[in-house]
Amino acid sequence: MKKNTMNRRSFLHITGLAGGGVLIGLGFKSTALAQGQGKGAPPPPPAPVNYVKIAADGTVTIMAKNPEVGQAIRTMLPMLIAEELDADWKNVKIEQTDFDDSKYQGQIAGGSTATPTNWIPMRQVGAATRVMLVNAAAQKWGVPADQVTTDAGKLIHASSNRSMHYGEVASSLASMQPPAFNTLKMKDPKDYKIVGVNQKPKEWADLLQGKPMFGIDMQLPGMLYASFEKCGVFGGKVASSNVEDIKKLPGVKHVFVIDRDKLEGGGTAAAAENNNVINGDPGLESGIAIVADTWYQAQQARKQLKVTWDEGKWAKPEQSSDAYAKNAAVLGAGKPANTIRSDGDVDKALAGAAKVVEGNYSYPFISHAPLEPQNCTAHWQGGKLELWTNSQIPANGRRLAAEVCGIPQTAVTQHMVRAGGGFGRRLTNDYVAEAAYISKLANVPVKLVWSREDDMQHDYYRPGGFQFLKGGLDASGKLVAWRNHFVTFGEGNRTTSAAAMGATEWPQPFVENFQILMTAQNLAIRTGSLRAPSSNVFAFVIQSFIDELAHAAGKDPVVFRREILANAKPAPPPAAGGGGFGGPQFNAQRMRDVLDLVAEKSGWGKKNLPKGTAMGVGFHFSHQGYFAEVAEVSVTAQNKIKVNKVWVGGDIGSTIINPQAAENMAQGAIIDGMGALMGQEILVQNGKVMTTNFHQHPLLRLTQAPAEIEVHWNKTNNNPTGIGEPSMPPILPAIANAIFAATGKRVRSLPLSKSGYSWA
Repeated sequence: MKKNTMNRRSFLHITGLAGGGVLIGLGFKSTALAQGQGKGAPPPPPAPVNYVKIAADGTVTIMAKNPEVGQAIRTMLPMLIAEELDADWKNVKIEQTDFDDSKYQGQIAGGSTATPTNWIPMRQVGAATRVMLVNAAAQKWGVPADQVTTDAGKLIHASSNRSMHYGEVASSLASMQPPAFNTLKMKDPKDYKIVGVNQKPKEWADLLQGKPMFGIDMQLPGMLYASFEKCGVFGGKVASSNVEDIKKLPGVKHVFVIDRDKLEGGGTAAAAENNNVINGDPGLESGIAIVADTWYQAQQARKQLKVTWDEGKWAKPEQSSDAYAKNAAVLGAGKPANTIRSDGDVDKALAGAAKVVEGNYSYPFISHAPLEPQNCTAHWQGGKLELWTNSQIPANGRRLAAEVCGIPQTAVTQHMVRAGGGFGRRLTNDYVAEAAYISKLANVPVKLVWSREDDMQHDYYRPGGFQFLKGGLDASGKLVAWRNHFVTFGEGNRTTSAAAMGATEWPQPFVENFQILMTAQNLAIRTGSLRAPSSNVFAFVIQSFIDELAHAAGKDPVVFRREILANAKPAPPPAAGGGGFGGPQFNAQRMRDVLDLVAEKSGWGKKNLPKGTAMGVGFHFSHQGYFAEVAEVSVTAQNKIKVNKVWVGGDIGSTIINPQAAENMAQGAIIDGMGALMGQEILVQNGKVMTTNFHQHPLLRLTQAPAEIEVHWNKTNNNPTGIGEPSMPPILPAIANAIFAATGKRVRSLPLSKSGYSWA
């Protein structure tokens, strides 16, 4: 995603409100947006817009523009505006915007991008609004503006002992000239009153009481409920069915047989026939939609469906989990099909190494498994469509809905509703396309809700993969050679979504002789981004193998890592592949500092732990965040594992905007990573996902969680970045390395349950 920053051409939209208030929004002049757009160039990105409503009574309402999927962004972004506005947080109200790319830019929840892309713009709109309020007060009092100060929603003229709240001058702002953004002076962080302070969501009480707030809670007058039966093999179609019998069942209002290649009512099928390479959002699939008075009735009717499927080209034995693994073993031992990067002379370095270490690693497909299954409410009426979605990329949801309904995107209104988790699953919008099309066919408001089985068997899975590593150490134990033959999924030199490895993946900048090789095999199922895409397993593989090398070198794992980080070489010219761990923005000193921080806080190397208990360490850089983590783990003779405590060290810049939320996200990342580590696995047979529910794909239970997860921050002179994704990857290798330290048994394959481990 291309980042767009505001400049001096940015300006404020100001509109008067009934009752004496004012509405303030931030945007770009159309002339500025058009600059640099030559003939045939893509249209400029939408301008970021934030609105501030100041009522006559002084109440400040701040609009939250990004999707809320549990990451507390609905609180964090308004905090930035409120801080520079110098508002009284107690008197601030927050409203969720609709999706509107004519006003807002970057209405996305993904990639931990919200903080770095909004840190400056949101503060600018708050600061600009405050300047205008100060000028308005100065005019009203007839005093110089530099004599007017603000404090918690009040304007103050100290020398005359006068004050008033913002609402008393808000109506006059509409006629004022806003300040140029390059003249704005932001607050000194030492003066922050809102940012850097724990702030609970404004709707905290409603959340705790379980009040209807999520997409799955939506209700509309006259609304019906839909359930959608699809083929277990991607791209399969209905050959025959008993739909006439289903239409007669209690509560059933409509039954539709949908063929994605023959959409009724116009539109185009957005589904790609071979999603292996396309890596797109395939939208609507073929299947049978049942629309009923209640979701229970729709589901009960669905259970009586008798469908013969044309499963298509992917229903074959080689599209099975066991076959993938067997084929990967052959491919990994053979000649690589592609070279992602090759620096120095790896063959020569390995031949001359004092020690050569080899390790073959594997990890499975896993599901996103958000607690709230996919759902969308759609209302087709008079050639227009209204949507209530919890999409992480609502722009794509609108586009797909418009395509399948055969209408322009301007005919689609999309409301953003709180989601019960996303983790990357709601980056894709197939369920939005389904709801939209079913509503059009039924010509009534329809709420589509997936079952847990739907969610588990029709996901865009975290890609599985296989990595065949070889490393060389010289006589002093220094890492002098690194080779990784990466066996992934795709076709030729193209991979499925989120299944690629960048040319600068760790430890590329720190090993003179370095290779990443790649071979891909075909895949029947869909893949996509899961929290910390790629990094969530690359960290497990790479940091575990680093531990193997440290052991072979006879060095402490933390010391060994510090030595590698101190060995940075000038980067060779960029190679094809993309930026990974060691990309140009990677700062080795920042990583060394968080490694030292977590080693200090955990008492690394200073504790006398009982037999069967040990510490493991791992670190990773992703999404601009630097994280190192230590896990203290006990392993019984029966391979029962207990993670006693976890220490987290993170560097996400100069400011922790909402400390409590940041700590909670880091702790949640540990829990999330532990679930993925132990038992989660999607099994495929003949192109069909066989894993159906949490009993086969377990989340971590409360009794299995560490008693304590201690989070520490190393604040640096860098703009703040995100936390939700980069805090997750290091926990997997930290636990795996602790298991080795405690037992002498190296973990090279996930999930751990396949190797006989279980939680204590």
